Amino acid sequence: MAVKRLISNYGLENHGLINLGDVHWNYNTPTLYEEIIRNNEGYIAHLGPVVVRSGLHTGRAAKDKFIVDEPENRDRIWWGKVNKAVTMENFENMFRRLQAYLQGRRLYVQDCIAGADPMYRLPIRVITETAWHNLFARTMFIQARWDELKDHVPEFTIIHVPNFHAIPEIDGTHSEAFILLNLQRKLVLIGGTAYGGEIKKSIFTVLNYLLPQENVLSMHCSANVGHNDDVALFFGLSGTGKTTLSADPNRKLIGDDEHGWSPDGIFNFEGGCYAKIIKLSQESEPEIYATTRRFGTIMENVGFDNVTRRVDLDDASLTENTRAAYPLSHIPNMLKKSMAGHPDNVIMLTADAFGVMPPISRLTPEQAMYHFISGYTAKVAGTEAGITEPQATFSACFGAPFMVLHPSKYAELLAQKIKEHKSNCWLVNTGWSGGPYGVGKRMKIEYTRALVNAALDGSLSKVEYEEDPVFGVRIPKSCPGVPKEILNPRNTWADKKAYDEKAEYLAGLFRENFTQFEDQSPKEIKAAEPKSPTMV
Repeated sequence: MAVKRLISNYGLENHGLINLGDVHWNYNTPTLYEEIIRNNEGYIAHLGPVVVRSGLHTGRAAKDKFIVDEPENRDRIWWGKVNKAVTMENFENMFRRLQAYLQGRRLYVQDCIAGADPMYRLPIRVITETAWHNLFARTMFIQARWDELKDHVPEFTIIHVPNFHAIPEIDGTHSEAFILLNLQRKLVLIGGTAYGGEIKKSIFTVLNYLLPQENVLSMHCSANVGHNDDVALFFGLSGTGKTTLSADPNRKLIGDDEHGWSPDGIFNFEGGCYAKIIKLSQESEPEIYATTRRFGTIMENVGFDNVTRRVDLDDASLTENTRAAYPLSHIPNMLKKSMAGHPDNVIMLTADAFGVMPPISRLTPEQAMYHFISGYTAKVAGTEAGITEPQATFSACFGAPFMVLHPSKYAELLAQKIKEHKSNCWLVNTGWSGGPYGVGKRMKIEYTRALVNAALDGSLSKVEYEEDPVFGVRIPKSCPGVPKEILNPRNTWADKKAYDEKAEYLAGLFRENFTQFEDQSPKEIKAAEPKSPTMV
């Protein structure tokens, strides 16, 4: 039986859930382990992590995410490919069927917090039909204190039912999977998919809607802090080095994925990390690797031998997107309070496979807004089926799938804050130099680290700069520990004409992508876009 002090006075009947089976409230990690094993939901691997499978969906179902179209919030939402609408009628019909489905069933409830800053924290509740998803919620969000649980009243609730499926012809969904966000009812329904990341990203989406309205910039970025309390932010899409570069043994990690920038500084949204671990190396990522050998870590879709109980981090037979969810306390270099001051440096990362972006460049506030809205990186051959040559990828605010408001709203907040706090802004290319993918070489990690360190310690504030004629950014002429000849990418190409053509090609892609944002973006952001040779 559940201990009464773990049960909130705000019961599940307030969510319209009645006639339920056993309800397990706020179980701790060991108890949830026992439930996972009892329910045959997973295995305990060597040294203590729990190994689970998510079935058909091994990543986010982006096409299956919808926001309920209702009058109260309709005009604020950035409707389109990212934020697709579902009617209130369809939502209510789905919810009634789900309520009926849950009658007589066992449920797990986890009352948590999103946001480390007490001024902006969001009390949440995650109701799941499986123990491992409840452990995922307990791990990824901030745990409420035991003495708070009885009086916990959620301001947003997730009901997670992977074994309940939508009927697209009736529900107006894309498939049997669904993620339905109802801002008016402060409720998220997730079904038809067992991928744990849907729980995490649903609350991030909610925060991306709520916090900017309180003058807090919500950000898809990692953050760390140095010995002198100097804070750095790292924005970047998958494959750009965001996790690697922010994991610095000489700096404390605030968090690896989601943060807010309030009038008081930076704070982590989460209480855990959700790291991609395919081919994870003990040598290159020792701290993250160590978590895969720890009790309390959830390993999703990794290779596993159920006889030896050993995991195989190189096994991609189920998916390339193998994941480990673990509490922040598993990382020894983590900043325990998960809060710090205002950023001295804002670093935007790109892996440019065309080989034309500088390895580091300094941005004006307007250029920072432009590149923030653009969110550029490039995919290379072999990363996805069908990709045979480099392809430019743009994801607004370095996290378009989770941005509910128009990207210009987040960019305006970013510009306001970097101007107010005099933050230095940098664009760092961790991609190719000396030519495009297949011709040039990937930037050496030791050079990138040296460039980032020079930006953080102030060394790059003391050198001369030159302006890139196409992208308009300022390129340092020297940097300690880095050969001068690689700083300007054009100098690294044997064929200068080929460089000019490729730079113009990428500049054109930037301009084409930005046309979707022009109607709501200030003119100064548009003026910061790359120029063609005829415009220079």
